[in-house]
Amino acid sequence: MTSVSEENWAKSAAEQEKNLFMNSKDKDIKLSSSATDGSGDTEEPVYSWKYFLNSLIEISAAEVSLMKKILRKRLVQSSHDVEVQQKDPNSPLYSVKSFEQLNINNDLLKGVYAMGFNFPSKIQGTALPALLADPPQNMIAQSQNGTGKTAAFILASLSRVDPSKPFPQVLILSPTYELATQTASVAKQMGQYCQDIKFCLAVKGERIPRGRKITEQVIIGTPGKVMDWSLRYKLFDVQNINVYVLDEADVMIAIQGHHDQCIRVHKKLSKECQMMLFSATYNQEVMDFAEIIVPNPVVIRLRKEEESLDNIKQFYVVCKNIDEKFSAISNIYGVISVGQAIIFCQTKKTASWLSEKLVKEGHAVALISGDMFVSQRIAVLNRFRDGKEKVLITTNVCARGIDVEQVSVVVNFDLPVDQKGKADCETYLHRIGRAGRFGKIGLAINIVDGPRTIMFLKQIEDHFGLKILRLDAEDVDELEKLNKN
Repeated sequence: MTSVSEENWAKSAAEQEKNLFMNSKDKDIKLSSSATDGSGDTEEPVYSWKYFLNSLIEISAAEVSLMKKILRKRLVQSSHDVEVQQKDPNSPLYSVKSFEQLNINNDLLKGVYAMGFNFPSKIQGTALPALLADPPQNMIAQSQNGTGKTAAFILASLSRVDPSKPFPQVLILSPTYELATQTASVAKQMGQYCQDIKFCLAVKGERIPRGRKITEQVIIGTPGKVMDWSLRYKLFDVQNINVYVLDEADVMIAIQGHHDQCIRVHKKLSKECQMMLFSATYNQEVMDFAEIIVPNPVVIRLRKEEESLDNIKQFYVVCKNIDEKFSAISNIYGVISVGQAIIFCQTKKTASWLSEKLVKEGHAVALISGDMFVSQRIAVLNRFRDGKEKVLITTNVCARGIDVEQVSVVVNFDLPVDQKGKADCETYLHRIGRAGRFGKIGLAINIVDGPRTIMFLKQIEDHFGLKILRLDAEDVDELEKLNKN
């Protein structure tokens, strides 16, 4: 049931957006609906609090994780250290500076270099010596996306395969079809020179002919499909698995059912099986899950990169209505030298409206909406990452962790608001942090449209102890100065 605070917040925010659109000169905007569903009852107005809450529903944690992986075609070089929180005292943990130090076979080494890995990332350099040690070490590893986690556990897993044995020896589980296929793609690329290692994808739509056993050495799939193939249909013997990997553990435990499925498969594994659990976040829920799955683990984590406002220049523009907000966007986009920009809106409706307006003016823009299929969102992100569109319009789905190196400008078309009706300062930090990644100078422009949003801006200033300067979006000379900063 929706709480009172949620309802009041949504009503207030919906009313704010309604007033904004009602002042617009755009005749195409639909403010409410009085159609009936055939029962004689009138539909709820478009700007009801239920509509507004629905418009704020973001995509799942699994889809966010997939988008991060899609964007991470190159490693992010972090300046933060790897922290070893727990280790086996009988197996000293050390780091390596080159892949040659790992003594892996030449075919695997060729695959690593073909993928563009010239030397190990920090998480790889610390994790791989332990993962490749004899006897095998169990591990729980945490590091943000883009730091090389997937390549680390795939390299360690393929190193344990005996190609002469025609049965599954490695089992890698991901929470969704899309994440499993993405991981399989990386694994096949790394193992491209290992001609005798075969891969099997265990996801929806994949079928094994009746009477056939799985002979591929590496199975990559989702928990439900793997549980069916192993425990229900007996297509392979779980006792022969010598490496068991749970990828995206933070997402895995957020999806109902995966927790139990993973444990059911885990119970059938041999005691000698090497366990690896990799996660982007490291909260207590992940650790409680890990303690069930991974006995006596080495625990390592890459210390989280703290986002800072120091390298982001922040301004605000005052507007009366949505038409003036759109004019401000057009002026800014037309004058400021933009590598790429992200424009954040509070709702899917506003994001779609703004996208249509900019497209009509001839601008190349990308839109990510909660109404899109996963494949459509991936296509949009690929095009934006490749620079085919210079502007991405989105809601809070891209506020955290979606990093495109060329992004230099972030515009808050709507300031973020929390469910208590106050400025959401944490989301603000993550939003504008998209413009200041990897130590670069970024620009954040906030558009306010009345006393309420000016109050939100003041709350943000007070929270971070900073002064956000006013900018006249109609003054071309003033806008030009931003190019020189």
